[in-house]
Amino acid sequence: MKKLACVVALTSAFASFDALAWGNDGHRAVGAIAEKLIKGSNAEKQVAALLLPGESLESITVWADCVKGNWCGPQTPEMVAYVEANAQHSEYHYTDVPFQNSHYHDGAVGTAEVDIVHTLKQAIAVLQGNTGAAANPHQFTRRQALLLIAHMTGDIHQPLHVGAAFIGKDGKYVVPQKHDDIDSVSMFDSRGGNNLLLDDDKVSALSASLIPGEDKPLPVGMQKSPTKPFHSYWDTTVVDYAMRRISTRTPEQFAQKVIDGKPAVVMNTGAATTWPYQWADDALAVSKLAYADVTPGKITAQTSRKGETYYTFALEMTPNYPVPSSALAKTQLIKGGYHLASLLQTIWP
Repeated sequence: MKKLACVVALTSAFASFDALAWGNDGHRAVGAIAEKLIKGSNAEKQVAALLLPGESLESITVWADCVKGNWCGPQTPEMVAYVEANAQHSEYHYTDVPFQNSHYHDGAVGTAEVDIVHTLKQAIAVLQGNTGAAANPHQFTRRQALLLIAHMTGDIHQPLHVGAAFIGKDGKYVVPQKHDDIDSVSMFDSRGGNNLLLDDDKVSALSASLIPGEDKPLPVGMQKSPTKPFHSYWDTTVVDYAMRRISTRTPEQFAQKVIDGKPAVVMNTGAATTWPYQWADDALAVSKLAYADVTPGKITAQTSRKGETYYTFALEMTPNYPVPSSALAKTQLIKGGYHLASLLQTIWP
């Protein structure tokens, strides 16, 4: 067995229930888990006080992605104001630490002052009442802090939002020692796996024999692309597989089933503002497994809409990859939900 399959088998990711970072369903699953876990607590009351009519903890988990465009509907005045005040908001969702590393360190290659670890740290401080300029340089409001925490606690548990792949000119994974090493000549940035392209038909064919149920239909008017970015596979495809493997189709169903299974989740220790560092280290460990059984292949030069040249790599996965990867995604979604609930109850005991 390959590394990924071995580790998932040892941790029995599915054993207790039969026994997703993330796209819309994955984020909502994290929020639904947390929402159920904090029910009846002071944290639930404090969250409710920051929500608008019709909102829930589950529903707001997608807000920080919705502000990037109009796919959730027209931008609200609140969204417009947030975007105008946070020019780098799209960078708040991830960090790019080489996946081979074991720890996230401030200032190391791939980190940034506006990355997901620092954004979460600031948002947590704001909800704790620390709104000074040093702790909150982006001047997040309490509501914005909650919106970001609800979303980014999910993101940081998606392994490709932390562990990044860099590829040498020989097509093998490499570890940059400084940012200037990533020159698109001898070393290439996979952009969080977005430049690693899977053959979508091959993925579908593999999953057909391994994953119960059928792939979700494409939205009306959308054409199927011949390739699927590896990042997209981890954002959405494995979430769909994880839900199907335990016979659930909605985030709420998924949340209830995993909670009923009483999963063993390791909780965080120390000051809450240090938890994003702990989550990043955990995601790095998981990203090693995510990349273990996929191999970069042919490099192709591409031209962006701005006329800039970038490079993509064909990516091959092992025949069984949909099984252990979906099990790993399920574990990460559960961690995200339980950690979000624990964080909110720590902030508001």
